[in-house]
Amino acid sequence: MNERLASSTSPYLRAHAANPVAWHPWGEAAFDEARRRDVPVMVSIGYSTCHWCHVMARESFEDAATAAVIDDGFVAVKVDREEHPDVDAAYMAAAAAFTRGLGWPLTVFVTPEGRPFFAGTYFPPEPRGGMPSFTQVLHAVTEAWTTRRSEVDATASAVVAALAELPRAGPGEAGPPSAATVADAARALAAYEDTRYGGLTSAGPQEAAPKFPVATALRFLQHPLVSDAAPDAAAVADRALGAMSRSPLRDAVEGGFFRYATRPDWTVPHYERMLTDNAQLLDVAAAAGPRSGVDLAHVAAGIAAFLTGTLRRATGGFGAAQDSESWIDGARDEGGYYRRDAAGRAGLEPPAVDAKVVSGWNGLAIGALCRAGIRFSRADWVEAARRAAEAVLVANVDADGMLHRASLDGTLSPAPGTLADHGQLAEGLVALAAATGEARFATRARELVAACLDATGGLRAPAGDDPVLAAGGVQAPPGTSDADEPSGPASIAAAALALWQVGAGDDWRRVAEGLVSAWGPSAVAQPLGHGTLLRVAASLARPPRQVVVVSDASGTAMHAALAEVRADAVVQVTAAQAEEWAAAGFDLLEGKVAEGGAATAYDCRDFACRLPTDPADLSRS
Repeated sequence: MNERLASSTSPYLRAHAANPVAWHPWGEAAFDEARRRDVPVMVSIGYSTCHWCHVMARESFEDAATAAVIDDGFVAVKVDREEHPDVDAAYMAAAAAFTRGLGWPLTVFVTPEGRPFFAGTYFPPEPRGGMPSFTQVLHAVTEAWTTRRSEVDATASAVVAALAELPRAGPGEAGPPSAATVADAARALAAYEDTRYGGLTSAGPQEAAPKFPVATALRFLQHPLVSDAAPDAAAVADRALGAMSRSPLRDAVEGGFFRYATRPDWTVPHYERMLTDNAQLLDVAAAAGPRSGVDLAHVAAGIAAFLTGTLRRATGGFGAAQDSESWIDGARDEGGYYRRDAAGRAGLEPPAVDAKVVSGWNGLAIGALCRAGIRFSRADWVEAARRAAEAVLVANVDADGMLHRASLDGTLSPAPGTLADHGQLAEGLVALAAATGEARFATRARELVAACLDATGGLRAPAGDDPVLAAGGVQAPPGTSDADEPSGPASIAAAALALWQVGAGDDWRRVAEGLVSAWGPSAVAQPLGHGTLLRVAASLARPPRQVVVVSDASGTAMHAALAEVRADAVVQVTAAQAEEWAAAGFDLLEGKVAEGGAATAYDCRDFACRLPTDPADLSRS
C-alpha cells in the first residue's frame, strides 16, 4: 500500500494507493526526486468519477509489468483535477499542442522543472485504432529523454513560451457592456440552440457530439434584462430545461441530472452526477417559467433530493460527485445501476460518491438551495444550505483563516482555495445571509472576496501561484471562460455584485464593474463560454431592485409571500437582525423595522425606496 496516496484527502488518489506504480502526490518532493534521478515526471491527471480514468487504471496502472516500466524511467505523479484545478488547467492548455482530443485521463510528461514536453489522454494497453499502446509511449518518451535531450528541452521551452503568450485582460477603459449590448449577446447565445432537441450546442446536431447542460449560459438567458429586452432568447433556457427534464439525462428515479448526453436528443447519458451541474440546474429550475412545459417544483425537488440525500455528507457538506460505475453481479458496470427502475435498484449497491467537500462547489449548492427554497417555499432546503455552510467554514478553513480547496471527512486538503472557490462560496453565503437574516454569513463573504483583491482592485490568488508550476515558469491560462462552473474572475465579480446588492457599499459594485469591463469584450464575442460574466453585466446594466422584509417571524416563514418577487436582492430579517446587518456595514438594512409589530416590506427600485408596505403587496415585476 502506497502511504503517500493512502493518506491523501483525495478519494481519487486513495483509489490508486494499491497500484504497483510508485505514485507521488502533486508537490515539490516528486520533482526533487526526478532531479535527483535525472528522469522525467509522468503526471497523470483525472478524477474519481471519470469512467475512462477507471479504464486506464485497470488496464495499465494495475498491471505490474507496465508499472515496472513507469517506475524505471519516470517519477509518477497522480493528480486529482478537482483538488488542483490550476495544475489541470495549465497542463490541459499545454496538451493542446500535442493532441486535439482533450479530456481525462490526461497524461503529461514534464521535465524535473515541471515544463511539459509531451501529452496525451487515454492510451490503451495494446495498439488500437491507430493509437500506440501506453508502454510504446513510455518507451518512446524515455528514448527521447536519453538520446535527444536538446529536442525535449526545446519543445518544453516552446510550450512554456506559448502558455505565457495566452491573452490576459487588462483594465477595461470602455466600461461594462450596455444593456443593448448584453441583449445582443443573449441573442447571439440563443443562436446556439438546437432547435430540434433543445439545449445549446456549438457543434451542431451531430450524432457523435456530446451535449452538455451548459447551465452557466442558461442562467444568463434567464436574467430579467434578457427576459425583458430579448424574450425570444430567454425562451431558449426554458425550452432547454424542459427538454432535459423529459429526457434520459434526468434520473427519473432518484432525481438530479447526469453529466452530459452522448447524442443530440439527450439520450445515452454519461452517467456521472456532479455537484456543479446539479447545483446550477437547481437555480435554472427555480428561475424557469411555464414555457419549460414541466413541473418545475417536481424537477427542483428531485435535484434537491439528490443533493441532500446522495451527495450530502454526515457533516452537512456536499460531496463532489457520484460515480458512473458500480458493481453489478461481480463486475464493474458503467450506467447499469441508473438504467434500472426503482425496484431494480433496490438490491444493488449504489455507485460511490466522491466525498471530498469542495469549497466553491458547495457555495454553488448553498446559493441554489436558498434561492430555490424561497421560490418553492422549502425551508428545509435553506436549512440544508446553512448546514453545508457551517461545515465548509469549519472543515475547509485553516487555523490562519485561509480557505482551502477541499476537505475529506473533516481532514483539510493542502491545496489552497482558488479564485473560483472564494467567489462561488462568497456568493452562496450572501444568498444564505439574505434567506436566513444572519449577517455573519454576508460578513464572511465580504472577507472571502477581499482576500482576492490586490491594492489596485485587481485579482490575486490568495495563496499565491502553485510553487511547482511557478518554478518551471508554467502559467495556467487566465481561466475567465466558464466550463462546467463559473470561472474565477466571473465568480468574484458575481460575489462582489451580490455584496453591493445587499448594501455592502459602492466599492463592491466598482469591483464587479472593473472585472466586467476587463473581460466584457471577450464575453460578448463568445457568449457560450461566458454566461456568468454576462449575467453580472446584465445586472450592472440596469438599476437594482432590493427588497427587505422585517418581521418578528423567522425568515423561512416569509418564503411563501416572496416566492414570486423578482428582485436582485431579497433580505429577510427580524428587527434585531436588521440592526446587526447595519452595524456590520450593510447600510441597506439601516433603520429597517417592523412597523407596528407587523411584517413590513421595504421595496427599493432604481436607487429609490418606496413607502413600507405589507409583503403580500410586493409584485414580481
